[in-house]
Amino acid sequence: MFRATRQFFTSVALSLFALSVLAEGNSLLNVSYDVSRDFYKDYNPVFQRHWKTVSGGSIELKQSHAGSSKQVRAVADGLEADVVTMNQASDVDFLAEKGLVARDYARKFPNNASPYTSTMVFIVRKGNPKALKDWGDLVRPGVQIILPHPKNTGNGRYTYLAAWGYALNQPGGNERAAQDFVGRLLKNAPLFAAGGRDATTTFMQRKMGDVLVSFESEAELIAREFGKGEFEVVYPSVSILSEFPVAIVDKVVDRKGTRKLAQAYLDYLWSPPGQETAAQNYLRPRNPETLKKYATQFPAIRTFTVDEVFGGWAKAFPAHFKDGGSFDQIYQQK
Repeated sequence: MFRATRQFFTSVALSLFALSVLAEGNSLLNVSYDVSRDFYKDYNPVFQRHWKTVSGGSIELKQSHAGSSKQVRAVADGLEADVVTMNQASDVDFLAEKGLVARDYARKFPNNASPYTSTMVFIVRKGNPKALKDWGDLVRPGVQIILPHPKNTGNGRYTYLAAWGYALNQPGGNERAAQDFVGRLLKNAPLFAAGGRDATTTFMQRKMGDVLVSFESEAELIAREFGKGEFEVVYPSVSILSEFPVAIVDKVVDRKGTRKLAQAYLDYLWSPPGQETAAQNYLRPRNPETLKKYATQFPAIRTFTVDEVFGGWAKAFPAHFKDGGSFDQIYQQK
């Protein structure tokens, strides 16, 4: 009798929850960066199954992907994203400054609102014919580097800062030496791709360049599309820890009535199934048990953070990527 009564009230509670969700809205737009396309393609059905279980309702999940800075500008200009899932804090900070995202968004979720991490690695031609092993090799004469535009994409900015941090860490390293080093590296780039996937297409399909610098996770996506025998992955001696902050776009969810759904969608990224999906897409999970399970997939590499070396994105972005910053100074001499 007690068990039947408890089951009845549980059923009623779930039904009411489902009705409240349907009343709010059952469609969600996730505006994200270029390279995350395959991860969210896998994650969305995982979350939809979870949502069906807990609410009894069906939901529509839509994705939008391009260069990260292009995406946040689109959201600022009116693209109705319920959530943003970006690859650097400065892009979400931009939306916070516009009043679209909470200024304390990094405290709304664990791990500074970054459910997984990555790092920048070298993707080279089969056999590594140019013997590229570390950042110093990328400034050698005759080496062509493919990377997205450092001023306009998160992928490109992480590459830029990773090279800068490497130079600072060398004997006699200082800001002047780092700027000179990054300038020599950029001179070896025949072009700047529009985004991470465009850089991959340029390297793999157009056969341009000797090395593609990209997120560790991109290597697996290349393997799925082109085959593992077409390239090799080189881990440099040190690289940057790439964090991927997520946030709810407050003005949109409040207008559309999708706040509960948006909150649940992002919360579930930290769940065991969410972390498992991240690891399967070669994104380093935050969950220690999941990371341990996939230890052979993620080689140990010494990393530094933007906070540790550059004082955070709030300082790094204007110093390097705003008009008149170090990138502009270097590019004028390129």
